[in-house]
Amino acid sequence: MCPPTSNVADGITTVVQNVTKELAKRGNEVAVYTSDMLDQRGNTSLKPKKQVINNVTVYYLRSLWRHKTFIVTPSIIPLLSKRLSDFDIIHIHDCRSFQGIFAYLFARVKNVPYVFQPHGSYLCSLLDSPTKKVAKVALDKLVSGRIIQNASKIIALSQVEADQYECAGVPMQKITIVPNGIDLTEYSDLPYKGSFKKKFGLNNNEKIVLYLGRIHEIKGIDILVRAFEKILHELGDVRLVIVGPDDGYLCELEALIRTLGIQNNVLIVGPLYGKNKIAAYVDADVYVLPSRYEIFGITVLESVACGTPIIITDACGLADYFSDKVGMVVKADSISQLREALLEMLLNQKRREIYKGNCKTALQKFNIYEIVSQLEKVYEDMIAIVLK
Repeated sequence: MCPPTSNVADGITTVVQNVTKELAKRGNEVAVYTSDMLDQRGNTSLKPKKQVINNVTVYYLRSLWRHKTFIVTPSIIPLLSKRLSDFDIIHIHDCRSFQGIFAYLFARVKNVPYVFQPHGSYLCSLLDSPTKKVAKVALDKLVSGRIIQNASKIIALSQVEADQYECAGVPMQKITIVPNGIDLTEYSDLPYKGSFKKKFGLNNNEKIVLYLGRIHEIKGIDILVRAFEKILHELGDVRLVIVGPDDGYLCELEALIRTLGIQNNVLIVGPLYGKNKIAAYVDADVYVLPSRYEIFGITVLESVACGTPIIITDACGLADYFSDKVGMVVKADSISQLREALLEMLLNQKRREIYKGNCKTALQKFNIYEIVSQLEKVYEDMIAIVLK
C-alpha cells in the first residue's frame, strides 16, 4: 500500500504518520512520498533521502521550487514510474499538490486503484484570495477535478464532509466516512506536569490557555487573542501560549497582540514535536481551537488524549461529538462567547475535573487501531473489485 503525501508539518502529516505506522505494524508494505519541506514557510531542513521509520519507507524528495504550499519535487516522477506497479493501493491526500497530481497520473497509466482523502481541504475556499480561487478553479479543470471523479473511493472525515461532496456531485456510494485517529499508546506515559512551564520559564501558578496548530487566519486565532485580552483583568495570572508553524499570518497576529498591549501575557513558541508538543498539552488548563472552518481537527484528539479540556467552535467537525463531554462549544467568530467559555473553564475547577475524567472514554471511537481497521476494509474492497 502506498499513500503519497505532499503536506508539510501540519495535521495531515500527523494523520499520515499515525495511519502508516499502524498499517506497517499489521504487516502491510507501506511507502510514503513527501517533500523535504519542514514547515509551511518553506524551511528546508530535512535532507532528501530514503528512510525507514516505524517500518514505513519514507522518501523525502528534494524541493526545487515552491509557491506557498505547492511544492515541486521532480524526483518523484522516476520513482513513481519505477515503483508504482509494486503497490496494490495508492492513497492520495492532496489533489492540488505536485505529488498528488503525479501519483494520480501514474495510477491511471499503470491502472492501479487509488483512494482520495481530501481532509476537508478540497471544497474549502473560505478566506481564499480572488487570485487563489482562480488558480484553484484552473487547476481543478485541468487535472485535480479528475482525481475526484476517477477515485475508487473518497474518504470523508465526517458526515458533514460527506454531505459536501454529495452536493458537489460525488455519488454517495463512492464516499466512505473514516474519521482521523490517534495512537493512544503514545499518550500512556505523559511528561511530568510542569515540564513545559519549566522549559519556557513560566510561573508554576500561571494558568495556561493553549492554541496549537497552523498560524493561519482561518484558524480564528485573532478571535482567541481578543477574547483572551478581555479576561486578563479578571484573571491576572494567566498566559496564552501559541504553538505552531507560521502559515502566513504570524506578522498580523503579532501586530494585533502589540495593539492590544498584551505582549507580556502571550507566548509564541513556534512549532513543537513529539514529547515537547505533548508537554504543552499536559501543562495547559484548556486547549482552544477557535477555527472559522475545521472539518475535523486532530489537535483536539491530542489534547483530549492528554486529559486537557477543550473549547472549540461550532465550525469544527468534532463539535457535536465532544460538546459537553470533554469541553465547551462556542459560536465561530464570537469573541463574547469565547470570553465567557474561557472564564468558565478557568474559574470552575470542578467542571474542568469532570471534563478531564471523561477524556479517556471519549476517545475510544478515534483509537488508531479501529480507524486503520476501517481503512483496511476500504483497501480490501477496492482490491477485490480489481481482481474480479
